[in-house]
Amino acid sequence: MFSWDLLANAVVAGLLIGGFYAAVSLGVGLIFGLLDIANIAQPAFVILGSYAAYVLNNSYGLDPILTGLLLTPVFYLLGAAVYRVYYSSFERRGEESLRGLVFFFGILFIIEVSLSIIFGVDYRLIQTWYGSRSIEFAGVGVAFRYVVPFVVGVAMTLALHLFLGRTFYGRAIMAVSQDAGALRLMGANPVRIKTIAFGIGIAAASLAGALLITIAPVVPSSDRDYIGRMFAITVLGGMGSIGGTLVAAVILGVVESLMGTFAGPSWSLAVSFGILLLALAVRPAGLFGR
Repeated sequence: MFSWDLLANAVVAGLLIGGFYAAVSLGVGLIFGLLDIANIAQPAFVILGSYAAYVLNNSYGLDPILTGLLLTPVFYLLGAAVYRVYYSSFERRGEESLRGLVFFFGILFIIEVSLSIIFGVDYRLIQTWYGSRSIEFAGVGVAFRYVVPFVVGVAMTLALHLFLGRTFYGRAIMAVSQDAGALRLMGANPVRIKTIAFGIGIAAASLAGALLITIAPVVPSSDRDYIGRMFAITVLGGMGSIGGTLVAAVILGVVESLMGTFAGPSWSLAVSFGILLLALAVRPAGLFGR
């Protein structure tokens, strides 16, 4: 049954979850949107970040957000290594289209199976001091476990936007997919720039995964729930537009929340693919695409 209070709660919840979706999608926005590399293994790295946060929280009691930040250098190096293998095996030979896609699918499969062997298929969740707290204003409930990921997601988006727009390496990343030859004339190595960008994209997965496990329980196969959302947000926001990623994430979050509230949660996942198909049909360049 429709009510204005229910509508207001659904919209607020959608806005907050949209900030989290932005954090999850930043890596795809950078790697796929700017480098034109279809890294379908990105959600598996997010889940890997979730389990890394879970292990450190269980062992040392560290807050998952702090854990995500501490592990970003490790994930950056992991991402840089993955790109080097990808470049040497496929991109340098001009075989990055189909074989490269299979390469990333293999990585996704390896991560998912490895986590299943090590941790099993039981759901894992981190309880935090803010996880059970909430406030209510004018009949609208606001859960802190959504507020914190929203704030972190917006901060991540702003930080990446400033990095790309105001630093040499950021501008080089923006340019590398457009004209690698001109970039060489500027004294920059396109392969090195792509390595840095890919590393940053995977590093973002560390923090996004830490946020995820504070919101909902995860299993190794949880990556399948986010692969459609990530690419839908990137395409809808506009290829290469980091700000567009945040806007698209909020749109998707609100639409999913409204559908889940009034039509049932089983429709929520279908929304991602529906928006992706609609965006490709109506505006292939996305809302803020170049």
